Amino acid sequence: MTKINAYFKLMRFDKPIGVFLLLWPTLWPLWLVNKGVPGFKMLLIFVLGVVVMRSAGCVINDIVDKDIDPSVERTKTRPLANQSVSIGEAYFLLLILLSIALTLVLQLNLSSFFWALGGLLITVIYPFCKRFFSAPQLILGFAFSWSIPMVYAANGLAINAEACLLWLSIGLWIVMYDTFYALVDKEDDLRIGINSTAILFGKRVGFIALLLQISVVLLWALIGLLYELNFIYFSSLIVAACLFVRQQQLIRGRDPKQCLKAFLENNYVGAVIFLGVFLDLLFIK
Repeated sequence: MTKINAYFKLMRFDKPIGVFLLLWPTLWPLWLVNKGVPGFKMLLIFVLGVVVMRSAGCVINDIVDKDIDPSVERTKTRPLANQSVSIGEAYFLLLILLSIALTLVLQLNLSSFFWALGGLLITVIYPFCKRFFSAPQLILGFAFSWSIPMVYAANGLAINAEACLLWLSIGLWIVMYDTFYALVDKEDDLRIGINSTAILFGKRVGFIALLLQISVVLLWALIGLLYELNFIYFSSLIVAACLFVRQQQLIRGRDPKQCLKAFLENNYVGAVIFLGVFLDLLFIK
């Protein structure tokens, strides 16, 4: 049981926030392109895909960072860092996860398969970026928002203007909230020599995060207009904007615990936007 718990921890099942932050922007386009509830099979494939690929991404990240994590306060208890899981076991677990992901994507069309290969490549590349790229959160933005083109491809749709705007908005949102997450590790990252936008933005981090939040809300409003959504959806944007204001208050003192809280509360943002899309399409359309 102890070993199984270690495997679960390696896949971050003890911290489901990552699943939700991946799931919400996956559900948005699923509902939008289907003008309501998508087919059960496709919904199941994407939900399971989110869980599996998030788990695989965590395993890949920990394999790459196995020599760094023991030196960081937040990550020193991870299974590879404390050696409760061996590197061989981690690779075997990764193989199982990727096999499940392959099985899922083969249920979709050929275009989805090729997009999935691109998503896997970015997932593998991302953990290395912090070593040589000053803004690794940008790469994470691509990785975490890859479900957008996947949804369009799976539904036989071209990557149109709406898809690009949705992809951009989610990418910017991810950069913003992962910057809050990076603020938690900023001192450790500076000591070790790891890059992040929290370091890159410096004293302007709050202002730049505010600009990103404003841009995201405006893009979401434009997407609502393009998809002809109505007052329920736009009301959800007001709630999301209020949550962004709260996050600005939380990070003002740069206290790591408060910055982590600001990061975690983006789960509420994702849920609110999905609820707006869901209810708008349910009652208005």
